[in-house]
Amino acid sequence: MSRSTAANGRRRCAAVDERGLHRLIGTIIAPEHLEDDCAVIPCGDRIVVASTDMLHETTDFPAGMTDWQAGWMAVAVTLSDVASMGAAPGQVLLAVGLDRPERLRGIMEGARDCCAAFGAELVGGDLDAHSELTLVSTGLGWVEPGYLVRRRGAQPGDAVAVTGRLGEAQAALNGYEQHRRELLEPQPRVREGQALARAGVSAMMDISDGLALSLYDLLAVNDCGFAIDTARLPLPAGVPVEEGRELALYGGGDFELLFCAPPGVLPVAGVEAHVIGEVIDERVVLVDGERLEPRGYLHEWSG
Repeated sequence: MSRSTAANGRRRCAAVDERGLHRLIGTIIAPEHLEDDCAVIPCGDRIVVASTDMLHETTDFPAGMTDWQAGWMAVAVTLSDVASMGAAPGQVLLAVGLDRPERLRGIMEGARDCCAAFGAELVGGDLDAHSELTLVSTGLGWVEPGYLVRRRGAQPGDAVAVTGRLGEAQAALNGYEQHRRELLEPQPRVREGQALARAGVSAMMDISDGLALSLYDLLAVNDCGFAIDTARLPLPAGVPVEEGRELALYGGGDFELLFCAPPGVLPVAGVEAHVIGEVIDERVVLVDGERLEPRGYLHEWSG
């Protein structure tokens, strides 16, 4: 359910943020429906997973992003949610709140191309006029019940690991131009999510709002904690180590997968995975032996 960073409208340390409002929603609908990156819907002998993401130009699209890249990102963030459940992508719908008609072709072509790159199909959506470009993507995926992976399921003794490298999108925002593509054209880990599910990982989610907040999201639904070793974090290339550790912990927009793996599961063929810590008995998130500050990127409301 969480998304990108990337731009200017997300601030740190909000009085009211999206996670707080999720708790309000949990008093209206069953709170277990809010635990994962996707809704889980039984469908015959398989399971449908479904996710919806809303992106606004001023808060989610970095300066310099093309219309094609905006369409790509709208689909990528939703497919990342599908990947985190161990599911194969199916269909995508894209609703476009359009500020200028001449932008539509680029947006739709970017969305179509992202679908094609990761095995999904763009099958429709909605179109309306809007003062600010707003894209709402809905993605469906399919998974066999035995391979569905949720956030809940971590066990003490599991390894804590991530795919790829962390902090690259935020590094691009900080001026490291070599990471510009990771920021503007995120690559959802669709193949990796399915491979990890089949290998037997115990819990998984995508890292869209930063590693620290994602660890606290896992903490909220598991009866155990997490101990992270910053020396093992896969840092963005070309960034000084201390800055890189900060970006890896708190930068958003990476769309990598955070997962827990029982002993003997790793390595998984074809998956670039980095073990960064372990699951512990105490319900706490530690980094280098100290409590990790729960901060990252959030939508906020003030006043």
